Amino acid sequence: MFSVAQIAEYLQGQIIGDAELEIVRLSPLVSADTGCVSFCAHTKSQQDLRCCNASVVLVQEIDKHLVKHTAIVVADPYLAFAKISQWFDWRAAIRPGMAENAVIAESATVSEQAQVCSFAVIGENVDIGAGCYIGANTVIGDDCSISANSRIEANVTLYANVHLGERCIVHSSAVLGADGFGFAKSASGWQKIYQLGGVRIGNDVEIGASTTVDRGALCDTVIGDGVKLDNQVQIAHNVRLGKHTAIAGCTAIAGSTHIGDNCTIAGLSGVTGHLQIAADTHITAMSLVSHSIKKAGIYSSGTAIEPHPSWKRNVVRFRSLDQMAKRLKNLENEMQQLAQKVKKDDGY
Repeated sequence: MFSVAQIAEYLQGQIIGDAELEIVRLSPLVSADTGCVSFCAHTKSQQDLRCCNASVVLVQEIDKHLVKHTAIVVADPYLAFAKISQWFDWRAAIRPGMAENAVIAESATVSEQAQVCSFAVIGENVDIGAGCYIGANTVIGDDCSISANSRIEANVTLYANVHLGERCIVHSSAVLGADGFGFAKSASGWQKIYQLGGVRIGNDVEIGASTTVDRGALCDTVIGDGVKLDNQVQIAHNVRLGKHTAIAGCTAIAGSTHIGDNCTIAGLSGVTGHLQIAADTHITAMSLVSHSIKKAGIYSSGTAIEPHPSWKRNVVRFRSLDQMAKRLKNLENEMQQLAQKVKKDDGY
C-alpha cells in the first residue's frame, strides 16, 4: 500500500488533489475504482479518463482538467506507469537459501543471499551472485555465471559456458547455449560443426518464455546491456545484439548477424544471416530482412492484408513482374528510338 504523495515523490510529479489517498493496485482507466492508480498515455483515452473512478491518475499537463478525482502530472504517463509497476509485482521477495533437494556441485559458488528452489541442478564451477533467484527444475550447466540480482524462472536450461550480467530475467522454458545450427555437406550426409563458443549476456536483459539463444561456433553469441527479447524468439549462433535493442515474439535472427544499439524488431519477422543492421533501425511486423541495413530508419516488407480474391489475383501478377518489367524496358527503348528518329526527320 502506498500514498499518492509517495508515488508523486518517486515520479517527481505534481499532485493535484488529495496527497494522502492510499493506493493498493494498478488498473486500466475503464475498470479502475477506489484505491487504484491508472494512467492516460494517449489522446484516444481521454473519454475514458473523463469517466475514470481511479483514486489517482497519471496524466500529462494538458489532460489534468479531465481527471475526476486526484491527478499526478508527469511528462510521460506511460513511462511513469512502467516505473511504479514494480511496486505491485506479484513475485515474492527473494528468500535466501537452498532447497534440500537441489543438486549443487561442490565446485559451484552460490551466494548466501541467493535463493535456489526445489530440484534445481547447478553444475561444476558455476558462480551465482547475491540476490539471484534460481527457479524450480532449472538446470545451470558447468562453467556458467549469473551475476547479482538476476532471476532465472522455473524450467530454464543454461548449457555450459553461459554468462549473465546483473539484474537479468530469464523466463520459463528458455534455453541458453544450445548448439547453433552448423553443418557441412559431405558425400555421406551432413557433418556436424561442433559449437565451441559460449553465450555472453549483459546487464538488465530480459529473455522471454521459450526463447532460445544459441552458443557461438568459435566466438561467443553476445547480447548487449538492456536488450529485451519477447517469448519464442530465436537468436542463432554468433549473433550480436546491441544495447537496448528489443525483439518481439516469434522473430528469428540467423547466424552471425550483428544488430546495432536501440533497434526494434516487431513480431514474426526474420533476419537472414551474416548481415549488419545499423543502430536505431526499426523493423515492422512480419518483415523479412535479407540484406544489410546501413542507414537508420523504419523498414518494412511483405504486403498488407486484403480480401482473398484480390490477393490471389495479385499473386498471379507478382509472378509476372519480371516479364512485365522486361516488356516495359523494351517499350521504353522503342520510344527512345522513335523519339530520336522523329528529331532526325525534323532536322533537330
